[in-house]
Amino acid sequence: MIGNRMNRRSFLKSTGLLTVTMVSGCWSSVACKETSKRPNILIILADDLGFSDVGCYGGEINTPHIDSLAKDGMLFTQFYNCARCAPTRQSLLTGLYPQQVDGKHSVTFAEVLRDAGYRTLMAGKWHGYPGLPTERGFDRYYGLTDGTCNYFNPGKRRPGESEPAKDYGEVRAWAIDGKTYRPYTPQDPNWYATDAFTDYALAYLDEYAGEERPFLLFLSYTAPHHPLQAPEEEIAKYRGKYKMGWDKLREQRWQRMQELGLTAANWQLSARDADAPGWEDVENKDQWDLAMAVYAAMVDRMDQNIGRVLSKIRELGEEENTLVLFLSDNGACAEVNNQTPDIPPGPMESYRTYDVPWANAGDTPFRKFKCWTHEGGICTPLIVKWPKVIEAATINRAPGHVIDLMPTLCEISGAAYPERFDNSNILSCEGKSLVPLLHGRQRESHAILCWEHIGNKAVRQGDWKIVQPRRSTNLKSWELYNLAKDRTEIHNLAPTSQKRVERMARAWQDWARRTGLKREKK
Repeated sequence: MIGNRMNRRSFLKSTGLLTVTMVSGCWSSVACKETSKRPNILIILADDLGFSDVGCYGGEINTPHIDSLAKDGMLFTQFYNCARCAPTRQSLLTGLYPQQVDGKHSVTFAEVLRDAGYRTLMAGKWHGYPGLPTERGFDRYYGLTDGTCNYFNPGKRRPGESEPAKDYGEVRAWAIDGKTYRPYTPQDPNWYATDAFTDYALAYLDEYAGEERPFLLFLSYTAPHHPLQAPEEEIAKYRGKYKMGWDKLREQRWQRMQELGLTAANWQLSARDADAPGWEDVENKDQWDLAMAVYAAMVDRMDQNIGRVLSKIRELGEEENTLVLFLSDNGACAEVNNQTPDIPPGPMESYRTYDVPWANAGDTPFRKFKCWTHEGGICTPLIVKWPKVIEAATINRAPGHVIDLMPTLCEISGAAYPERFDNSNILSCEGKSLVPLLHGRQRESHAILCWEHIGNKAVRQGDWKIVQPRRSTNLKSWELYNLAKDRTEIHNLAPTSQKRVERMARAWQDWARRTGLKREKK
C-alpha cells in the first residue's frame, strides 16, 4: 500500500517525537498554488549505512535529526541503489544505470538544475564520475574526490602527532572548488571529516543566503564508511551497549521494525549470515563491542551534523520551502580490512572495520551486504521531507531506484532534461519521477529494474526478483524470489519455476546489451 500512516506511536513517544499531520501539497510543474517559489533541494547521502541503522528504520543508534525527517515526511521501504559507492553516485547524479555513464553522453542533476537557475553546492565525497564537481555543474565544492580516507587527518603527519592511518598507504585526492590537493592536510588538530563537510555546507548556505535563486545542496558524507574512527566522547556513549552481540541485536531491530510498521506479516527475519559466527562462539567480546560502538558513534556524529544543516535552513527561513532527501549508497559493508591489528578502532592511528557479523546486523532483516545484489546490498533507506506537499509520518512501499532522482528533481524544479549538452547527445533518462508518490498517489511502476556489479546480478519485475551471485556463472544458477511473500529472500523458487527464471534472465541479457555489458555465457 502507498502512503499508509506509520504504525509507530510507541517509537514517537519513546523518542519524544510527536506525530503531526500536514496538509497534502498541490505542486504543479514548478510551483505550489500557495507560492511562486521553487523549492530548495537538500540531498544527504550516507556511505555504507545499513538498512536498519537509524532509529526510524528500527535501529538503536541515536539519530533524532534523521528520525525527524521521517516524522515530518515519507519513509520508503523498497528503494534501491546500485550496491556500491561509485556506481550509485553515477546513477544518482545522472538518472542512468552506471553502465551507461561515461561523462560525455550523460549530464548531472547539478548541470541540469544550474541551467534552470539553481545555485548548486556540494560538500563531501564525489567518487566515480569523471572530472571535479565544479566541472560537472556545481558552483562550489569541498571534499574528498575518491574512495575513503582518515577521518582525523587524510594527509601528512602534523607536528607533534602520530602518523595517520591510511588505506594501504594510499593518499586520497581532495578538492576545494576547482583545485585538487593530494595530500590534503588540515591544520586544525580538532578537524574531523564529517564536521568539516558540514562546516563548508553551512558556509555556502550563509554565503548565498538572500539570493533570489533557490539552492541545491548535495551533502555526501563519508560516514560511516571505514576506517572506524570517531571522537572519544562519541564512542563512550555506546561502549558496552553491544555486548549482547549481533544475534540479539538483529532480533531487537527486527522487533522494532515490526512495531514501526515497516514489515509485512509474511516477512521473516533471515538467518545469520553463513560467514558470521554465533556471538556465544566468539572470543574478545569486548573488542567486538568496541568496533560496533565506534561505528555507532560515526552514525551519531553524522546525525548531529545533519541537525546543524537543518537548523541553518530554519535559521535562514527556508525550512518550509526546502525538499530534503536522505539515503545511503549501498548496504552495510562486510569488508574485512584490519590493517592495524594492534591498535583498536577509534583513533587516527587505527585502520579497522567492523566486519561481517555487525554488517549482517546492519542490514536487518535482509541477506547479504554491500556489493551483493540481494536486498541487503541494494535496498537503501530513503526519507523525503517536503513541507506542505508530503503528508507527515507516511510509509511508502512502492519500489523505486536512485535513477528516479533525476526526473524527480527535474519535475520539482521545472528544469528540462536535455537531449544535448556541451555539443554531445545525452542518453535518455532511465528513471521515473517520484513526485506522484510524494503526493500520496500511484505512479506507473518500472517494467524492469536490473543490476550488475562485479559479477553480482539481479532483475526485478513486479514482485518477482532473480539474483545470481558472482561465484555463479551458469545461466541456470539464478535464484528466484517472490518479494511480495518473501522480501528477505529465504525461499528460492527457481527449481520449480525455471520458465519464469529463463524469461527474466533473457530480460537481464537484453538490458546488459543495451547498457553496454557483455552478454552472459550460457
